[in-house]
Amino acid sequence: MATSGSAPPWYAAFKIAVFALLACNTAFYLFAGTVSEALDATAWLVLLALFELETRFGDRFRVSGTAIAIHGTRLAAAAAISAAAIGYAYQNEWLDAVNTGLWLAVVVLLEIEVRHPRAVARRRASFAATAAVLYTGLAVLVLIWAGRGEWFDAYDALLWLTAFAMIEMDVLRISRREVAI
Repeated sequence: MATSGSAPPWYAAFKIAVFALLACNTAFYLFAGTVSEALDATAWLVLLALFELETRFGDRFRVSGTAIAIHGTRLAAAAAISAAAIGYAYQNEWLDAVNTGLWLAVVVLLEIEVRHPRAVARRRASFAATAAVLYTGLAVLVLIWAGRGEWFDAYDALLWLTAFAMIEMDVLRISRREVAI
């Protein structure tokens, strides 16, 4: 059984499975999707991997050169995601554009949580409420895609929701540890 502040024993295997499925989805978009979908999926996968590295091995990445490289790569991924969002809007793919906007807001929230855990701890209720609104909006999009019979989009969105919820739980676990120190 997991102790308070640690993940359950099955968590790592589940996370690996979700990340592997997302990598497969990204490969699908690279070979069979639009340019916007391929750019979007690839940039998100890079962003997710960087958040995972930073939440899992954060102390090792505090070295200035490595931290700058990670933050620079994350910024480039966010720029690519923004370009994909513009592409979605241009192609009248409004659900994808809204989805991207909500996810960018989640990333901003995660950035604040990762970089300023003590400030977040002081305003935990506000951050939790904001996260709940954003994740609820993303869950509604999953239901809309499913309701429209766009099963792959619904499945893909649900995988991303699961992956970022795990990152969010990791960030909360780490921030509780750092605030307690």
